[in-house]
Amino acid sequence: MQVPENLKYSNDHEWIRIDGNVAYVGITAYAAEQLGDIVFIDVPSVGETLAKEEVFGSVEAVKTVSDLLLPIGGEVIEFNEKLVNEPALVNSNPYDEGWIIKINPADASEINSLLDAAAYSALIGA
Repeated sequence: MQVPENLKYSNDHEWIRIDGNVAYVGITAYAAEQLGDIVFIDVPSVGETLAKEEVFGSVEAVKTVSDLLLPIGGEVIEFNEKLVNEPALVNSNPYDEGWIIKINPADASEINSLLDAAAYSALIGA
């Protein structure tokens, strides 16, 4: 199970990577595996400013729909348009092409409260 060292993780299985003034957010390989084949991703919150742990969208798999929670607060500035036609990228490449949104963090220091790779690995028993 992939748990990249350069990311931070939420207890809800989202990951985040800050790159300059922008943060990329997606779901972990563990979450994607648990959900199964992802068929649709809905992110109605582009342009909205949301608080940490607020719902920013949902992911629909063959058997279930799951809310997506923002790991840190900020403005949702972009949805990964590749996922419109290829939602399975979240299954096959969750940490690169399968990112879900970009945000402009309200307070980048909130990332310090998230799990590092070792703590997330322990959470999922990897």
